[in-house]
Amino acid sequence: MKKMSLGQLRQILITIAFCLLAGGAGYWLGTHDIRFKTDKLGLGSGKSPIAKVEIVGTTIPADKEIDFSLFWEVWNKLEDKYLEKEKIDYQKMFYGAIQGMTAALGDPYTVFLPPQDNQQAKEDLNGSFEGVGIRLGFSEDKRLSVMSPLNGSPAKAAGVRAGDLILHIKDEQKGIDDDTSGITLPEAVEKIRGPKGSKVYLTLRHEGEEETYEAEIIRGDIVVPSVEVEFLQDNKVAHLKLMRFGDLTAGQWDEAVEKILANSQVEAVVLDVRGNPGGYLRGSINLASEFLVSGVIVKQEDYQGNVDTYSVNRRGRLLEIPLVVLIDKGSASASEILAGALRDHERAQLVGVTSFGKGTIQETEDLGEGAGLHITTAKWLTPNGDWLKDKGLTPDVEVKEDLETEDTDEQLQKALEVLGK
Repeated sequence: MKKMSLGQLRQILITIAFCLLAGGAGYWLGTHDIRFKTDKLGLGSGKSPIAKVEIVGTTIPADKEIDFSLFWEVWNKLEDKYLEKEKIDYQKMFYGAIQGMTAALGDPYTVFLPPQDNQQAKEDLNGSFEGVGIRLGFSEDKRLSVMSPLNGSPAKAAGVRAGDLILHIKDEQKGIDDDTSGITLPEAVEKIRGPKGSKVYLTLRHEGEEETYEAEIIRGDIVVPSVEVEFLQDNKVAHLKLMRFGDLTAGQWDEAVEKILANSQVEAVVLDVRGNPGGYLRGSINLASEFLVSGVIVKQEDYQGNVDTYSVNRRGRLLEIPLVVLIDKGSASASEILAGALRDHERAQLVGVTSFGKGTIQETEDLGEGAGLHITTAKWLTPNGDWLKDKGLTPDVEVKEDLETEDTDEQLQKALEVLGK
């Protein structure tokens, strides 16, 4: 490779940053082989710290006008003047620049994930990690919130509820004492998650209440099953609990359905997606097909208004059995797609309280060195064309949880009544 001058090197770097900030980070990094080697070259001299750059097969967009001199001016001033120079981490600065770019879109679900954060996101879908057992999301005003605490988790034991706003995070061991204004999902996960036995303090506010409370949570092993089934009312009703749409969901779902089919006494099913934060879109299509003979399950509309339609994709095994679906504030994304399709096809009534209301679809891109990018690429609509963003699914029969009767599940009891059991 021909040796480059510093001026040529900087021009190449500007080209790289230009391509990234033009809005095509996921596509560009996914289709070009780019390798960075970072050295503390010229520390304190005002020179770029990137010592070597190898670029393969790139093109320069000609229709964008951005002056990158300000970017390098800030970079160089930090390098020259920051007091604790031993704390300068160029890799983190580089990742931080990309995270800032995605955050500037104002969409909390479009995020760049450094390698550690990307690995944590994959662990969530795998269903096993160490932490407090909270599914995170955002409220209508984009504040960090609890989509659902997992049953049996440290968070659930500490009184955390679906819909709670998380206002402050404190972890003395990590040196964290931060409010959550403007926080991204990966940042929140990194701060709240930690090794088994360690403590984190969360300041929260229950939905609809003014007063805050502090939860001291000791982290533990979190193992999240996807599907469970139990039989109620002398085996006449199968309570089919769907907690997530992850890597193991399909296999566990098939096992649960086989148990239902093997029980000749079963006359009805309660499909419970309370606290289910979603996951893979294909999972919602596959599971909705279990109950529907035919028809549209979900519509996907991109930024140009192009609509893709996803319909029943297999022959289901529970096509005629009476069905009720339980939803709550923690039901989001793929679980809303499933429940919305069953409602619109009049296959089931919804019982509970209004669901989360996510309404958008993210594509995931694995980037170099283990990093990842989640990009909101489309909105999804129910078969009847409803966009649920920020409004959620309204139940046919509204039943709120009575916090004074912890031993009684009023929503499940109402579902049994609707089924006539």
